[in-house]
Amino acid sequence: MKKILSILLLVPLLFACSPENVVAEIDSHAHGIHEHDRCHMCGMMITKYPGPKGQLQLGNVKNNPSFCSTRDMFSFLLQPENARQVNQVWVHDMAATSWENPQDEHFIDGKTATYVYGTSRQAVMGPAVASFSTVEAAEKFANEYGGAVLEFDDITIELLGEGMDHH
Repeated sequence: MKKILSILLLVPLLFACSPENVVAEIDSHAHGIHEHDRCHMCGMMITKYPGPKGQLQLGNVKNNPSFCSTRDMFSFLLQPENARQVNQVWVHDMAATSWENPQDEHFIDGKTATYVYGTSRQAVMGPAVASFSTVEAAEKFANEYGGAVLEFDDITIELLGEGMDHH
């Protein structure tokens, strides 16, 4: 129901642009994260560390901010002043790519992904927020490495704050 409502609310925006055929250049897909790209949240080199990464599409910002970990991505996007700017969220599907070197062709929609939090697997900033395209893959990972299986909306600043090893 939420998705239908969101779509209906967006329909008028499709016709709000003028002149005809001019639409803000907003990418509907994640960009590759390059070797020298730095985390939008903490400034660390993104590809140098293991674990799932994240990327956001914000308002009319041309370059998608990328994050060294899904944890840093959530820490950024859950701040009220940032949350309203977020149009799209991408995370790595850790069932399809390696933990040590996640590949960008395995970015999935972060809002429909399933997460495992509190796992023994570490990412760059401590406890990982592991991301998966299916509930089954998340449950399998949680059974092997521990942690709670969560949906996108279950992840809060309070939850992340409980185990925060801040940089």
